[in-house]
Amino acid sequence: MTRPHPMASVVAAAIAVLALAGCGTTEVDTAAPAGTVGSAECEADTTETASGPVTLTDSLGRTVELDEPAERVVVLEWQQTEDLLTLCIAPVGAASTADYATYVSAETLPESTADVGERGEPDLDTLYGLDPDLIVIEAYDEDDELLQQLEQRDVPVLATIGADASGQIDNMKHVFELIAEATGRTERAEAVLAEFDEHLAQAKASVADAELATDRFVFFDGWIESGNVVIRPYGEGALFTELGEQLGLQGAWTDAVDASYGSGGVDPAYGLGQTDIEGLTAVGDANLVFSNDGTAESYVTELEKSPIWTALPAVQEGRAYEFPPGVWGAGGPRSGQQAIDAFVDVIAGS
Repeated sequence: MTRPHPMASVVAAAIAVLALAGCGTTEVDTAAPAGTVGSAECEADTTETASGPVTLTDSLGRTVELDEPAERVVVLEWQQTEDLLTLCIAPVGAASTADYATYVSAETLPESTADVGERGEPDLDTLYGLDPDLIVIEAYDEDDELLQQLEQRDVPVLATIGADASGQIDNMKHVFELIAEATGRTERAEAVLAEFDEHLAQAKASVADAELATDRFVFFDGWIESGNVVIRPYGEGALFTELGEQLGLQGAWTDAVDASYGSGGVDPAYGLGQTDIEGLTAVGDANLVFSNDGTAESYVTELEKSPIWTALPAVQEGRAYEFPPGVWGAGGPRSGQQAIDAFVDVIAGS
C-alpha cells in the first residue's frame, strides 16, 4: 500500500456525488463539544482568536460570510484537516480519518473527531448531524458537484484549491491563511508561517554546507498494478520538488505539464507523473528520493529486486534515499517542515 493520489478526492467527488442523497442515517450527538487539540504546542499557544463577523473570499472567488469565526468545522480533505489542527482547532468531523492517521503524521486527530465518510464522498447525514458552522472542502472550480450539493444547505462552505503546480508553497500558505481567517486564528497562522520560512532558510544553509556529489534529484512514490511496479515521479510543480529546489537542489524529472495525468506528462495541479522502473534511467545520475510505507505489500519490495533499479548510478553509489513514512506530500506547513527535515537528513546527512 502506498500513499493515495492526492487527486483521488476530486475524482471521487465527480463520480460519486449522485450517490450522496442515498447516504445512511448515522445518528450523532449534535450537542457534542467541538473538542480540543491536545498537543503540547497548542497547550502552550498564546495567540489570540479573533471575534466578530467574518467575510472572506475563498480560493474560487466565492464570498463566505460567518456571524462569528467558525468553531464547529467539518473538513473533507487531509491538507485542510492538518491545517485546522495546526491552528489548534479540532474539527468536529473529518473525512477518511483512519487513512489520515496512516499517511499524515504532522498533526494527530483527536478521538473526538467524527469520521464523515470518504474524501470526496461524505455521508451527508453524518456531516450535517454534527451541526457544523463551516464545511471546508477542496474544489477546483465552481462546477464541482460536491460543492454544488453542499451549497444547497444553509451551512457556509469554504472552498480551497489544495494544489497549484504554478506555486505549491504559496498556495499551501494561502489555503492555511484562508482557514485561519475563517476560524479567527490569523495570529496563530502568522506565527506558524514565520516559523516555516525560518525553518526553510536554516535547512537551505545546511544543504549548502553539504558536499553533494550532485544537486540533481527526483522524488517518487509508487504502487503495484497487475503485478508491475508503477513509479510516480514528482516533477516540476510538485510540492516536494519545489521544497527541494528551495533548499538549493535541482529537480531532475523534466516531463512537461499535461492535463492528462499518466500520459507522459505531469498533471497541472500536483505536478505528478507516471512511469515504470526503466523510466527512472531518464534522470541519469540524479539522487533518488522515495517514500516507503514499510508494509509487506509496498512497491519498494519489488522495486529493489529489479536489475534496472540496482544498476542506476544513485543506487550503486548509495544515493537512493528513503523518506520516513507519514510525511504527506500534499500537506500544510507542518508536513512541509517534516519534508524539509527529511531532505536535509537523507541528502545532506545532517
